[in-house]
Amino acid sequence: MAHTFPQSSLAFLNQTSKISQLPTRLRIFVTMKFTTFRYNNREQAGIVAEDAVYNLNDIDSSIPKTMLEMLQIWDEVTPKALKIQNEILDGQHSNLRCPILEVEFLAPVPNPTSCRDGYAFRQHVAAARRNRKVPMIEEFDHYPIFYFTNHNAVQGPGEIKCMPDHFQKLDFELEAAVVLGKKGRNVSAADADQYIAGYTIMNDMSARTLQMEEMLLNLGPAKGKDFSTVIGPWMVTPDELSPFVSKAKAGHTGNNFSLEMRCWVNGIQVSHGNMGDMDWTFAEIIERCSYGADILPGDVIGSGTVGTGCFLELNGTGLFNDPNYTPQWLKEGDVVEMEITGLGRLKNTIIAEKSDFSILKIKEKFKG
Repeated sequence: MAHTFPQSSLAFLNQTSKISQLPTRLRIFVTMKFTTFRYNNREQAGIVAEDAVYNLNDIDSSIPKTMLEMLQIWDEVTPKALKIQNEILDGQHSNLRCPILEVEFLAPVPNPTSCRDGYAFRQHVAAARRNRKVPMIEEFDHYPIFYFTNHNAVQGPGEIKCMPDHFQKLDFELEAAVVLGKKGRNVSAADADQYIAGYTIMNDMSARTLQMEEMLLNLGPAKGKDFSTVIGPWMVTPDELSPFVSKAKAGHTGNNFSLEMRCWVNGIQVSHGNMGDMDWTFAEIIERCSYGADILPGDVIGSGTVGTGCFLELNGTGLFNDPNYTPQWLKEGDVVEMEITGLGRLKNTIIAEKSDFSILKIKEKFKG
């Protein structure tokens, strides 16, 4: 069943339709949005063009059938995809058109080679620590950090299935992410942006009670995070974002982008930030990731939470300012929508799995 696609993303796509009115020779930057989708019960990889999605392999059999395979030969795939994009804008391949309102978007890269998440926004970290009445940790400004999460739990738009313990302070996290398109090792921040194939929205789902319990033992997060990480609805190539490039903050290296970031829960806006507020750039995070270790095509790396980008921070700020503030957490049936300028809109619905299995209850028998 196809997901209802947000009209705001369709409006964004329609802005690019004017490109189709230009002669091919005048098109310098065109829409390059890669995705994985399901249409007529078939999982496919392709590009989003105007109001439709196209399977690239159906048009050019030399292009691999999956996004992960494409990323492994990214420098070969992108010029072929660009050629196909221009052909579509010229009215070709209409017989292979999959209407955007009828497709089910999956994670742009299903089962990525790995999934890391960074900690790039100082505003979020400082606010969360202030709310706990602890000083800002000075090491934040010394080096970018990240953790590995469950790459097998990466999903796209649609239902997020949660177990009973997940609903103990269930949270979203509004983030951006990059997908890598080159293999590397010991990559310098000055060169690291060249390894990025594209950008996407990330919702780093969090079960806060589980997370806080395991972090008491100074290991994790694990069970608080490993049930779902959402990316999508597509991956946007760096050239597509060139109008939004902004300077990295003083003393930092790499591209930054002034992109508005917003999140709604049940239609009510709860978060608003900007990707340009990243203190540590993706280039610097990649530099640290690749130190003494291989980074691979298909690796996904998140930015960390933008300021105001989760209930944990919002609740803490609310209680900091008003002891009578009522905290809010996600519950069954909630609809979470995230939007980042240029990256589209990501929509998920929280679903409760039919189970009474609880690892929090198992813990109780070991106490005392």
